[in-house]
This record gives sequence, structure tokens and C-alpha cells, in this order.
Amino acid sequence: MKIGIIGAGFVGRTIGKLATSLGHQVMLSNSRGPQSLFSLPHATGCQIGTVEDAIAFSDITVVAIPLSALYSVPVEPLAGKIVVDANNYYPERDGHIAELDNHATTTSELLAEHLPSSYIVKAFNAITMNDLETDGLPPGTPNRRALPIAGDDPESKAIVATLLDEFGFDVCDTGPLSEGWRFERDRPVYCVSHNLKQLMDEMANTVRDNR
Repeated sequence: MKIGIIGAGFVGRTIGKLATSLGHQVMLSNSRGPQSLFSLPHATGCQIGTVEDAIAFSDITVVAIPLSALYSVPVEPLAGKIVVDANNYYPERDGHIAELDNHATTTSELLAEHLPSSYIVKAFNAITMNDLETDGLPPGTPNRRALPIAGDDPESKAIVATLLDEFGFDVCDTGPLSEGWRFERDRPVYCVSHNLKQLMDEMANTVRDNR
């Protein structure tokens, strides 16, 4: 699979490095252009390009940038594509966003509003990148760590779930994007290691105002 990544920070680099190690083709990009990424092909095995290059290259595109930069993501080039949202909301970094502060929407629904013709899947946001690199285990391993996803399109979620399984994790389908709040930052399951049953039980017991 060809994976384009918008954002070449710790999240983008880690996902890219793991994906290339599994035989996927990956292109990293950022807002500053490929000149700023010249060392990454050697370090990660990924190709580098502009944001537009990464989108055109990809079968799926991972958005791994600060939430405050959400509206810089190109809209038309991503129409009809699967977009994986790895973002989290940090008011101290992103500024306060009223719709998130009052629980009127979720981070991934904001991206979906910005990209109305894309298939958004929320994933990779509820695990540290150190753990993503080290905690993966083969399918069927007892107490294998599970990771949550959410999205409105079943086919897109299935593709992302397959990728997570290749990375070494069971997958907990939380439902539509509107349920993605259950594993946003500061929720009980956020960056906590659970097997699939534990994760399902914990998220089922999570309430909206328990930040």
C-alpha cells in the first residue's frame, strides 16, 4: 500500500518507519517542503515530497500535524481518499476551540467538516509513538494490546484496521466519528495499554464530561 503522511514530526516519522519496515511505500511531507526533510529517507526508509506530492502518491493519507494547522490540509486533492486522523487537541498548543471545549464536536469531526468528500478514520492518536514502536505483537498473542479507531465508512475502517493489525495490535472499532471522543486526549483509555476486552469495557464506561 502507498501511504502519504502530512506531517514529519515524531508521529509521522514513526508511522512511516514502521510502515516501510512492513513493505509499504511511504512518502513523508510537511509544510516547509522536502528540503527540510533531506535526512529522513536514510533514517526512516520513506520517500519525501511536498504535501501535494504525498497526497497524489498515496492510497491512504495520514494527517499528523498540530490541530491548529488543520485548515492547511488541502481539500480537493483528498476528495475520495481515505484520510487517517492522528490528531489530538492541546489547548495550550492549539488555542482554545469552543466546539471542542463544550463537547459539541470531536477533533476528527472537525477534520471531516474540512474534508467533506474524504473518508476520515480516527486512529493512532491514543498511543505514544514509543509504544507504537515497541508494543506490537503477532496476531493471537494473549493480552495483545488493542487500539481504538472510529469512522463513518466501514470499508475505510477495515483498511486502517488491517494496517494496525500489521503493526501488531488488535483493533477496537468504536463506531462512527462522533464516538471518537471516547479515546481523545485525557480520556481514561488515552495512551493506556489495554487488551481488546479491557479497552471495550473502559470505553463503554467513559462519559462525555469526565476529562
